[in-house]
Amino acid sequence: MDTSGKPVSGGPMPSLTLPKLGGGTLSIGSTDGWQMVVVYRGKHCPICRRYLKELDGHLDEFAAMGVDVVAISADPLEKAETEARDEGWRFPVGYDLSMEQMRGLGVYVSQPRSPEETDRPFAEPGLFVVNPDRNIQIVDVANSPGARPALPILLLGLKFTMENKVPPRGTL
Repeated sequence: MDTSGKPVSGGPMPSLTLPKLGGGTLSIGSTDGWQMVVVYRGKHCPICRRYLKELDGHLDEFAAMGVDVVAISADPLEKAETEARDEGWRFPVGYDLSMEQMRGLGVYVSQPRSPEETDRPFAEPGLFVVNPDRNIQIVDVANSPGARPALPILLLGLKFTMENKVPPRGTL
């Protein structure tokens, strides 16, 4: 964590527990292997839907590298469930991300522009790759849905990082 309390590259991933679609809970930052956590804005965001569809298309590649992929949002159960079902996502989805949890992750938070958009504050995009030491290996936080890491590049970089045991970068 930096002096603002936000997680930093090379630092510990905040441990979160969220309800998981299909039942049970989803643990963030407390697994022993590699984990990629994708924070998305919610059902109201067509750009998120597109990005997560692309992510689902790369899911087997991440799995072959030993990376568990999860997605989380502030959406309530009904919205998260409907979207995941309609889109056919295969990765676990956590929902009901609280304001406190969003702040703990250091993601940007927005107010809805209208009740038609959504009915609660929501997280802007974030992506965290957590290494087996439970530290943040890669972090990307954006204030807009159009600013996200390209998944094919992320796959290449993560593969290189894992094969060459590259430590987290950007730690100064």
